[in-house]
Amino acid sequence: MQNKIEHLAIIMDGNGRWAKNRGMSRLKGHEMGAQAARTIVEAVKQRHIKYLTLYAFSSENWNRPKEEVEGLFKLLEGFIDSEIYKLKKSGVRLHIIGDISKFPPVLQKKIIMSVDKTRHNHEINLCVALNYGGRDEIIRATRQIIQGGMSADNVDAKVFAEHLDTAFMPDPDLLIRTGREWRISNFLLWQLAYAEIYFTDILWPDFDEKALDDAIAWFSTRERRFGMTSEQIEGKAGS
Repeated sequence: MQNKIEHLAIIMDGNGRWAKNRGMSRLKGHEMGAQAARTIVEAVKQRHIKYLTLYAFSSENWNRPKEEVEGLFKLLEGFIDSEIYKLKKSGVRLHIIGDISKFPPVLQKKIIMSVDKTRHNHEINLCVALNYGGRDEIIRATRQIIQGGMSADNVDAKVFAEHLDTAFMPDPDLLIRTGREWRISNFLLWQLAYAEIYFTDILWPDFDEKALDDAIAWFSTRERRFGMTSEQIEGKAGS
């Protein structure tokens, strides 16, 4: 039975190095990375993958130079201004995970507006991680459960998952990380428990439809056992 991807997650890494290799500013690299994101969102939709999560701004990215962080905010504002109506028209529903309360007020309003404008779309769910960190998400979920007064005996994996930012969607089937790094960088720590993880040397601005198809082809060769044996999987497929 061929593996099916319902949820694809991507760590979009390598914008700065892509720009440095060309003698450009890091912000130019992020700008080109935004163009790559546009291409991949459409490509994922065409491949009938229902959920796409992009790691756009981590909770650790605040440690970058101030001018780069501010430039990223302006780039995000510009992306919203230029793309939101295209997303709405093409059936993309936008979701945000992470804590955007630390973002500039104008940017917060634009993000909330974008989510609202696409809420009736159903072609693909585009989830963008902004000021997101997996550890922070787990801590926030734990606090919510405690504050809700739930008995410890009633807390199980299902209950915990319902308090995560990603409660509205299934766990990722495939995680792609671009940019020659082999780590998950505090991304979806709970949700990636059984995801297949694909690393590529391609820097994010160069990641295109062919690169996406290469990752999907690799995923199709994986035997997804979820703790079972190969024989058990074969038995389920034949039943």
